[in-house]
Amino acid sequence: MIALVRCTAATLLHSQRYLAPVLLFTGVLTVLTVNGRGSLPSAYASSAGALFLCATWLTVVVTGLDDPARRAILAVSAGGAWKVLLASVATALACCTALMVPALLLPLWTGSYEVTPAGLLVGAAAQATAALAGCAVGVLCSPQVLPRPGYALAAALGLVLAALFTQGLPPVNRLLHLLSADTGPASLLAPVGGQLAVAALLLAAAAGVAHQVGARRG
Repeated sequence: MIALVRCTAATLLHSQRYLAPVLLFTGVLTVLTVNGRGSLPSAYASSAGALFLCATWLTVVVTGLDDPARRAILAVSAGGAWKVLLASVATALACCTALMVPALLLPLWTGSYEVTPAGLLVGAAAQATAALAGCAVGVLCSPQVLPRPGYALAAALGLVLAALFTQGLPPVNRLLHLLSADTGPASLLAPVGGQLAVAALLLAAAAGVAHQVGARRG
């Protein structure tokens, strides 16, 4: 599995298709967090939203790196198509983990916030939630599920908008509302942790759906 993840990551780096989602993340993060002030969780609401968008796009990119013929060869060599899918998800999550560092630190550098250990922990959990939820949406819009790019793009846009703006919908909209509320970071640890668990379950379910659809399509 490690070798498969390294192969996927090398293909991603060589293709340079990661640049567009990373640039989107950088632009949105910079615009939304520069010169901010107030409660630290409110800054992490902006960075979590940016990471959610990037994770969705990045996962679609990673799962579509290989054409069907090469993916079939990889599946045979790796011992199953599900391993190839897991390697793609792991690669996307590794990229999101690297992006969590600027997502956590840039608001502290460009804004004026009261930094506390609880606030940083809430921020880390929020970024992880956004990354997992974005990967879940990306997997559902991957070529294994929606092989036509136009349909995949429309589905991704619809799911992203629904996740961001449907009132109270976990984990993304609910997370953003929690972070934007005028409450102390310590009181947010449990509810944000709950959204993190929901996001992890969503990613597991999305990966299962993608594997089953891909297997039936053959």
